[in-house]
Amino acid sequence: MAEAVPRSQTGIRVLLVDDHQVVRRGLRTFLEVQDDIEVVGEAGDGAEGVARAEELRPDVVLMDVKMPGMDGIEALRKLRELGNAAKVLIVTSFTEQRTVVPALRAGASGYVYKDVDPDALAGAIRSVHAGHVLLQPEVAVALLSQEETNGGTGRGGTLTEREREVLGLIADGRSNREIARALVLSEKTVKTHVSNILMKLDLADRTQAALWAVRHGLTG
Repeated sequence: MAEAVPRSQTGIRVLLVDDHQVVRRGLRTFLEVQDDIEVVGEAGDGAEGVARAEELRPDVVLMDVKMPGMDGIEALRKLRELGNAAKVLIVTSFTEQRTVVPALRAGASGYVYKDVDPDALAGAIRSVHAGHVLLQPEVAVALLSQEETNGGTGRGGTLTEREREVLGLIADGRSNREIARALVLSEKTVKTHVSNILMKLDLADRTQAALWAVRHGLTG
């Protein structure tokens, strides 16, 4: 096994998972010129991606969806089962848009299209690293439609006023630190509120919480 790369003190550590070497090379070439982003490793399929993520402990994994063997969504589920804390940014093509919903439900922090502008890609990496959820309108519509089909949840009345404020800020894409600043709370208190919100609404993660808030009109 290759020796793990020492953890950077300042840069965002990124792992590239894509079965096309030319794509990985292009991504690495661009990202390595960013002062605050460090590419710590690469993988050519989902299984290798999981192994490398466990070995290197990156901050963000840039994950392709369609790969031989273990695909990106299965790899994402495996990372979550292992308790790996890396943020996962799914890379997909417009024609694969239907795969984005399962990826977000599996715990992805967002997605970018394969033809994304390089500067926008760097911005997306910084955004998910900061705790934001990248959710474009067409995917939000698809997810909300599924919630309606599945009956959704109607437990909003169990939330306190403060929890509703926190939930609204989650839907606006705010990180825990930003929510703490906005509401003049400690980050620890915000984390407690987020945990309580997820438990009360029977939601798995911040993405589902953001969707619940959009559906129930709690956004700003």
